[in-house]
Amino acid sequence: MSIQTQSTLLIIWLTIFTSTIRAQKIDPDVDAMANKLENKVIEWRRDFHQNPELSNREFKTAKKIAEHLKGLGIQVTENVAKTGVVGILKGDNPGKTVALRADIDALPVTERVDVPFKSTVKTTFLDTEVGVSHACGHDTHTAILMGVAEILSKYKEKIKGTVKFIFQPAEEGPPPGEEGGAKLMIKEGVLKNPDVDAIFGLHINSGTDVGKIRYKPGGTMAAVERFVINVKGKQTHGSAPWTGVDPILISAKIVDGLQTIISRESPLVNEAAVITVGKITSGVRFNIIPETAELIGTVRTLDPQMRELIIRRMKEMVPSIAKTYGGEATIDFQNNTSITYNDPDLVNMMLPTIQRIAGPENVILSKATTGGEDFSYFQEVVPGFYFFLGGKTPGAQNAASHHTPDFYIDESGLKLGVKVMSQLTLDYLNAQ
Repeated sequence: MSIQTQSTLLIIWLTIFTSTIRAQKIDPDVDAMANKLENKVIEWRRDFHQNPELSNREFKTAKKIAEHLKGLGIQVTENVAKTGVVGILKGDNPGKTVALRADIDALPVTERVDVPFKSTVKTTFLDTEVGVSHACGHDTHTAILMGVAEILSKYKEKIKGTVKFIFQPAEEGPPPGEEGGAKLMIKEGVLKNPDVDAIFGLHINSGTDVGKIRYKPGGTMAAVERFVINVKGKQTHGSAPWTGVDPILISAKIVDGLQTIISRESPLVNEAAVITVGKITSGVRFNIIPETAELIGTVRTLDPQMRELIIRRMKEMVPSIAKTYGGEATIDFQNNTSITYNDPDLVNMMLPTIQRIAGPENVILSKATTGGEDFSYFQEVVPGFYFFLGGKTPGAQNAASHHTPDFYIDESGLKLGVKVMSQLTLDYLNAQ
């Protein structure tokens, strides 16, 4: 069979399939069970919220998840990528394998929101005493997926294939010197035995109204690189700069130069890109030109070719600028996430399901964001679809951003997440 014939058959199949699922409604059993589970899902969320744990330290969180899955008769593997939990539910009929992922870690952020289940947990993070809170909504993701697991476990006869529930630790990044997150789960084989054919994930969004869902095919969240630049000059007295080499001046020229990569070299009509220097450290006294400086920052890209161009040019530019002013400089990169890339065919295939459950008027095609998400590593291995679930009370003003002390989620939005993830799973598997 020729490639052209295969492509034609695929288009025909997709047309028939999407027409079919547009005509369907939510499975009445899924709808009823999700409505019945709402209070339980909120209760789970509040328990996780009140007892948050940092990356690779989610011991109590993982135990609660594992106990719940075992109670549903789901096959459970614990201690995956240190503290992760994986559940496998085999349907009564053969078919493909779909994975559903929720992240479970919290952040070193002291909560200011005055709710009855407010986190008062404190710990030491990077030698500093900090508060701990679910300031990004991972508690809601975990509770939603626990609800989905409960629904699907009750209706194995509806499942054609296998569902793999991935409760992932350390999405926010493992502690220094440790491995963790999606990368480590993949390394340990989480997408194997059985092999995963597609993966779905969601993220609560504090700026999107409850009842609405945002999505984007292709690049939807950015690849994230952390970079460290070390500049070496020559120390001298501040009154006689001509007798030394000023690393602070070189640092300023580097910061200025890096921005020209964005403003003059990057094809921004393709996608957005960002270079940010977030920290500069140098010197000890007002009248001493120091010997060294350190710059730390981040690169955000949504296009693989642009990502390659920007990193290459940064590596070329940094030492060249330093040399121009008589100094030396090195730059090192650490990849934090890849591009969160929603497989266009998978999006086209499953979008009718989301529109059917939430209502077409509530499913919004959005632009990409320059935030990062390590769900992207799963998508480098298998087709994936990652979307955003509304968590803002309609009409509320000035919703606090994620990763801030005032981050707040309206829990009435969780039920839609349970319904959508459950129905996506059934529709994907039943279509194969």
